[in-house]
Amino acid sequence: MDIDYPKILFIDDEKGLRLGTEKLLKKKKFDVICAENAEKGISLGSQNDFDVVLIDLNLPDKNGLIVLKELVSKKPNSVYIIFTAYGTYESAIQAAKLGAFNYFTKPFTPKELLHQIEKGIRQRKLIIESLELKKERERNLTTIAHEKSRLNTIIEAISSGVLLINKERKLVYYNKACLQKLNFDELKIEDEIIEKLPANIAKLVNEILASENPKGKSYTTEVEIHPNNELIIEATCTRVPHPDGTFAGVVVVLKNITGLKQIETIKSQFVSMVAHELKTPLAAVLGYLDILTNDSLVVPLDKQKQYLQRSLLRLKGSLDLVNDLLDISRIDTNHIVKQTEFVSIPEVIKSCLDILELEIKKKSISINHNKIFEIPEIKIDRNDITKIFSNLLSNAVKYNIENGKININYLLNKNFISVSISDTGIGLKDDEKQNLFQQFYRAKNKHTKLVSGTGLGLSIVKRLVDANQGKINVESVYNEGSNFTVHFPFK
Repeated sequence: MDIDYPKILFIDDEKGLRLGTEKLLKKKKFDVICAENAEKGISLGSQNDFDVVLIDLNLPDKNGLIVLKELVSKKPNSVYIIFTAYGTYESAIQAAKLGAFNYFTKPFTPKELLHQIEKGIRQRKLIIESLELKKERERNLTTIAHEKSRLNTIIEAISSGVLLINKERKLVYYNKACLQKLNFDELKIEDEIIEKLPANIAKLVNEILASENPKGKSYTTEVEIHPNNELIIEATCTRVPHPDGTFAGVVVVLKNITGLKQIETIKSQFVSMVAHELKTPLAAVLGYLDILTNDSLVVPLDKQKQYLQRSLLRLKGSLDLVNDLLDISRIDTNHIVKQTEFVSIPEVIKSCLDILELEIKKKSISINHNKIFEIPEIKIDRNDITKIFSNLLSNAVKYNIENGKININYLLNKNFISVSISDTGIGLKDDEKQNLFQQFYRAKNKHTKLVSGTGLGLSIVKRLVDANQGKINVESVYNEGSNFTVHFPFK
């Protein structure tokens, strides 16, 4: 179905942005209406059928997610896009759960805005075609099963699995997505399908089929197809009537919700780990302050100073943790403004070594910075590459032995400049290397218990290397040392 003059609703409180957007979209032959606040946006969106609705997340009278929820409940077939100047990982997930098709950040260019709207219009066309498909499917389930027309093509293109089961409990239609969702090798039309389905889905289908007066409600269940949450699907079972209202069968729609479940699990684990990492130092500081502020206790001056120094150390560690978390958040949400320039890697490494000079001298570590050929400059954000090498060199110092060595070497091929940093430190066991770049992971042994750290440094390094199209690998032998090699593209 073609949409000749797409209807667009744009909800934002910035007058200049509204006027500019309205002018741009009208020039592109869009039928556009703007609203300056949530109340007006909800009123317009509820009374009209818009193809695409764009909603600012931060409106003066109501949060954009509230507007989204209310409009989706009234006009579920419109396409909703959230935009904001202050996007977060959590708000993006919440918007998706509430029915948003897409999520992007301000400021945006006219080209970016048009790109988002064009994607929304394509999605709107699919929704309209899907609604038409549903009506036709209800008229004749068996005909749809054997149809080799445009409708069949549309169903095959849908990422969700679709199963149609008639009231004789036989399979009359399925698309290829069902095989992946249910982990089946094959299905056959006219099969007695219910006994092959997972128990939860089979139970819902049987209840609908067994009911004398099945209502038009949908019933949903979640099923773990592969163990350890590797594949989780959501199955929605709905009664399908004939055109005259008599009972025809059941349609089962299967959606892969593994990613969403994994995000929920990761988020829960992340919050738990952060709480744990902050609880211990804050509890220690609180204990010291309770002692120092207790008038009934006489604390010698040297002890007072010791308690304050320990408190400072604990608070600095907590602040380092918060700063590392903020870095990770900015990297993951692309909120860091990149300013690329030609950078000399040896100069960056020398600057990092200068900062670590005191720690290097304390442990009497010798540095071998081998530059046996001219190192070409690479175009990269200076802050990114500085954080990468400051973390790697800091670890090489912290986990090194007294009178140890750090070797810095370069290798150049036609695509990459490789920089390796090796140390004579405590090294890693094989199982420790597998988890090295995970958030909060720190190898725990007799050598590391006295070394402070947040467990986020290498996670940040990995993210920054990936963000700059690089690669990183590690070689390590326990009690002998480690070698980290970073590969930067330079052409």
